[in-house]
Amino acid sequence: MSDVFAKRIRDLQQQDCRSLFGGGMRGIERECLRISPEGLIAQTPHPAGLGSALTHNYITTDYSEALLEFVTPPQQSTWEVMQCLFDLHQFAFEQLGDELLWPFSMPCGLTTEDAIPLARYGESNVGRMKTLYRMGLGSRYGRFMQVISGLHLNYSLPEHFWPVYQELEGDSGDANQFRSAQYMSLVRNVRRYDWLILYLFGASPAVCKTFLKGRSTELHELDSGTVFGPYATSLRMSGVGYQNTSQSALHVSANSLQEYVRDLSAAIETPDAEWQQLGLKRDGEYLQLNTNKLQIENEFYSSVRPKRVARSGERPTKALQRGGIEYVELRVLDVSPFDPVGINQAEIRFVETYLVYCMLQESPLISAGETAAAKSNQAAVATDGRRPGLMLQRRGSPVAMQDWALELLEDMQPVAAMLDCGVGEEYQQALVMQMAVVRDPELTPSARMLSELRENKLSFVDYGMQIAEANRQYFLAQAPEHNVRRETLLEETRASLERQRAIEVADSVSFGEYIQRYYS
Repeated sequence: MSDVFAKRIRDLQQQDCRSLFGGGMRGIERECLRISPEGLIAQTPHPAGLGSALTHNYITTDYSEALLEFVTPPQQSTWEVMQCLFDLHQFAFEQLGDELLWPFSMPCGLTTEDAIPLARYGESNVGRMKTLYRMGLGSRYGRFMQVISGLHLNYSLPEHFWPVYQELEGDSGDANQFRSAQYMSLVRNVRRYDWLILYLFGASPAVCKTFLKGRSTELHELDSGTVFGPYATSLRMSGVGYQNTSQSALHVSANSLQEYVRDLSAAIETPDAEWQQLGLKRDGEYLQLNTNKLQIENEFYSSVRPKRVARSGERPTKALQRGGIEYVELRVLDVSPFDPVGINQAEIRFVETYLVYCMLQESPLISAGETAAAKSNQAAVATDGRRPGLMLQRRGSPVAMQDWALELLEDMQPVAAMLDCGVGEEYQQALVMQMAVVRDPELTPSARMLSELRENKLSFVDYGMQIAEANRQYFLAQAPEHNVRRETLLEETRASLERQRAIEVADSVSFGEYIQRYYS
């Protein structure tokens, strides 16, 4: 435990922790593929009963028309988040007919790139831009990679925390600038320690062979249709999954919000030879939004993003410049196949503890060398996280992953106690659970998943179909009237379709001019 961290903990413990930490906000974005009863990506349009994917506040699509995304509004408790996520799933299953939701991060059996339909958002300029962005992603990186599913957790500390913490830190400057600087400290430490999340919650150690498209890997064959990493935790986060090699040389600094915005903006404005060769248009039709290193900010893949709710038509970097950081988005969580909604309360509580720890822990600026070591650590744990004796790099020296993980979790204990203050011991219990997982790799979700595949002699796809059908039956067995948000969701479905029509009617410029205005 560093001296800086220890002092911050002592200072905060002298405050009313229940008041100080109570009221933080958290939300979940969960992606999952709609699949046919045969186990292939659904070719049907986004269900009309789910409203407009462009304007619905809670149910939308990600890359593909078949890649649903459930978005909970920010909630003040983990229980409320879970209930909201449950309600969204239950409502969606009522609209899906005989289709299923794929329960894994790595996709189901795949055939061709063309069999992955791009998400469609109507004929408005903003809708067409969203589809074109996805066309560009497919052209740049391939569509197979784009249907990998993840689960993102959004988190912000409560408003009343900040003035107290700023005073404890002896900072008399601008409140928004202080908050942004602290969240950037969190971002830097997540980059240092994101490997821990992959070890604890990685749930993608195996993949269907069709995903590889015949390319050779070091993965082992489980059966004729399945390959796996013997010690893998998250193939989703490995070179097998997000193979965004073109971004490997792209550096976006987390040393300050200003540098982060500067580097992201530069990537969007800097031409890239490979994407220029791909071309902007073919036969008069757009192929991608631009031929620069990034089309838009969201194309940059990072384990964590500083965020602010953007206004209509506002770019994410402009929103950050306008008002500073409002919350952070952790993006390295695999979908859990052991939970019908892809996550559970204990996992959320641990991740919140982890994020607060990352902010309170000392967070020096990251050098290019440390950035490279952090990426190497992440890759090592993604592919070999359960390997006995695995060594990582810490401050230029080798360290046993298990030892480092236990040190981090022990340092988190006072953070969990403060989050629990006055309301029980749920956060501390979540931390204890993960200490057991560090000590015994067989308790990890990745090890459990491989054990299930072997013991039941199931292929990756057959195992996924078994879980998908069980989840379908589970949600359909719930009485619709028990869904407390059902009427809200029915109204939101209707209203979202009206909002989409209004946006389409209001367009007054050509698509080309709309794109130019967006970037200007």
